[in-house]
Formats: sequence, structure tokens, C-alpha cells
Amino acid sequence: MRVKSRWNYKEKEHTIPEIASALAFNAWRIGQQACLNLENEGFETTSQSQRLDVIAEFLAFLLHYLDRHVAERMPMEQRAELLQSFAGELARHMQDNRRDVEGPGDYKPAFIELLNARHDEYAEYAFDGDDPGFALRNTFGQHVAEVMGEHMRRWIPDQVEAIEVPEALAPFRRALRNLLPKQDKGDDAADTEGVATRPDPHSLQANNTED
Repeated sequence: MRVKSRWNYKEKEHTIPEIASALAFNAWRIGQQACLNLENEGFETTSQSQRLDVIAEFLAFLLHYLDRHVAERMPMEQRAELLQSFAGELARHMQDNRRDVEGPGDYKPAFIELLNARHDEYAEYAFDGDDPGFALRNTFGQHVAEVMGEHMRRWIPDQVEAIEVPEALAPFRRALRNLLPKQDKGDDAADTEGVATRPDPHSLQANNTED
């Protein structure tokens, strides 16, 4: 799938919020495509709300991947700002789409709570280099199966683990490669060998994601 992975003005120095906004735009499109892929494989959703639940799981996975990816590439302060801004932009997208589908309401707190919960959970699992390990991919697949429905539980984890994770990460990595600033690892960058060390996920606050 096509993603926005190039800046219009390459010579311009882009702020962390600008980078987070571009990454969130790409992540949302990736989540939409993943949901469509599942439906094309026969894993049907029954409502727009359920589609948003599936997209939310993919966004939580991509947020965690982003944190692990930049942990050795950014100083902690910059990394935390990126994660916070990215979460805020994702919450804005989710708020707008939930409101269109489900009517007026504040949908950000529940979404931020999901991001925090998944971020904590996925941090317990190892990466193999820059790739999420089997246990993390499998757990992610189980969460997607849960929102798709009990009758899907047997088959979806394998589909997500083997097919959807690589297809989601390929364009997201391309966006990261082209949108993130090129810099050396900061002195206070975290060590992510094995289990992640990352900014406190509870810094992802719904009240920092206003429209």
C-alpha cells in the first residue's frame, strides 16, 4: 500500500509533533488496510464500530513498535515526546471516526487506556532485532481475534501473525525510515535488547490529545 513517506520540503527541519502527525496518518491507513485484508480473507466484521475496534488494535501494536524502533535511535526526552505526540494524533483520528460512526461522545480516554494496556503488555515480550518476536505477534493476533468475535478465535491469530504483521510493518518501516530525523543514538537512549525499556506508557494521557 502507498503511504506518505516523503516530506514535501526535504530541506525543512520538521518538529516532533509534525513527524508524529505524519506517522499517525500512515498508521491509520495501515490499520484500515489491515482490516480490509482480514475481511477479504473471509474474516467479516459486522459493523463500522467493530472495524474501528480492529483498527484500534493495529494502532496499539504500531505505537509499541514505534517505541521499540526508536529506543536506540533517539534520546529519551525526544523519544517520549514522539510517543506522546503520536498517541495524541492516533486518539484524534479515533475520536473523529468514532464520532462519525457512533455519534457525539468523548472516545479518547478509552482509546488511550487501550494504548497504555497494550504497551505495558507487549513490553514483556522480546524482539528479534527490529522484528517483534513470536510471542508478541501471537498475543497481538489474539487481541484482534477477541474483537472480531469468538467464532474467529481459531483462525485469526495465525493470519495476523504470519500475514498481517509483515504487511503492516513494511509500509510503517518505510515511513519511519523517511520521516524520522537522521541522527546518532543519544547518550541516554534506552537499551532494547530482549525486553523493552521505554518511557512510562502512562504518560500517554487523553487530556493531551485535544481536537
